[in-house]
Amino acid sequence: MAPPSWLQYGKPTLDRPFGVQLWPIFSAAFEPIVGYKPEEFRFVQGETPMSTLPTTAAMLIGYYILVFGGREFMKNREPIKLNGLFMIHNFYLTAISFCLLVLFAEQLIPTLTRNGVFYAICSYDGGWTDKLVILYYLNYLTKYLELIDTCFLFLKKKPLTFLHTYHHGATALLCYTQLVGHTSVSWVPITLNLTVHVVMYWYYFQSARGIRIWWKQYITVMQIIQFVVDLGFVYFASWTYFTSTYWPWLPNAGPCAGEEFAAFAGICILSSYLLLFISFYLATYNKPSVKGRGRAKSALVEMKDEKVPMVGEARRRLSGGSTALPNGHATPTATGRVTRSRKA
Repeated sequence: MAPPSWLQYGKPTLDRPFGVQLWPIFSAAFEPIVGYKPEEFRFVQGETPMSTLPTTAAMLIGYYILVFGGREFMKNREPIKLNGLFMIHNFYLTAISFCLLVLFAEQLIPTLTRNGVFYAICSYDGGWTDKLVILYYLNYLTKYLELIDTCFLFLKKKPLTFLHTYHHGATALLCYTQLVGHTSVSWVPITLNLTVHVVMYWYYFQSARGIRIWWKQYITVMQIIQFVVDLGFVYFASWTYFTSTYWPWLPNAGPCAGEEFAAFAGICILSSYLLLFISFYLATYNKPSVKGRGRAKSALVEMKDEKVPMVGEARRRLSGGSTALPNGHATPTATGRVTRSRKA
């Protein structure tokens, strides 16, 4: 029996880098739901859902009202255990991020190989094709799904940090501005963000399952590297656009696709992310550990005991010979009694 038309596979090629052609599979799933092929999608302000600034602003304002109102509502209530829902939430965000990432890769690998990076980030034919636009839009919609992250935080009575609440809202706004602004360089921050999200949401999924993962710190490192690379591309695209348009006598690589307001939005929001994530990393992972402070206190006690050895010896005799463990628990004495040491 012949395979279905949407299943096309064979030896990996430039146009089929994964061996299996992913777009026909995506199209076969997409068309029955919306009634047309994904490459026929057009982002039209005022017609496409969530395509105007008022609707985007209303969604984000509603998000912040819900989040901070929910925090106040939960203030005098017990945390709600939502581990099962939290696992489901993180699993489907991992799956969505991965699917979008490989679809982007299938479209971009041939373009980058045949035409180069500049063509892919500054040409409408390179970074703003019909197939890429529907992926940009679907990625934009996922930013509203990710707002649910914050709902889990306030329902579980976890701290709501400025970084978390600002980052989620600003990312939805950033994706909207780049869609409206037709920026071909959009695929760079989007694909890097999807890569980080595959790792990050998989980490949270495993953590919810009770699996301890040692590399949590490196997720933040990935995010910082992501923003550094993002800004390198966005600054370059913006520079060559503005210089070629207004100051052609300055060094530039030529015109670059996109609207000016989208360039400013991308520069401002991504720059703020980089500063905030570096600050978060330094505050979280670059401070003395509790264990280290505990060792310092223990060393100080030992130094004090060395200065007054008779007092230390008297204490040990009175306690019947008990010795304290490093964690502050006590061991049985020779007489069978148990004494507890005082923590340093």
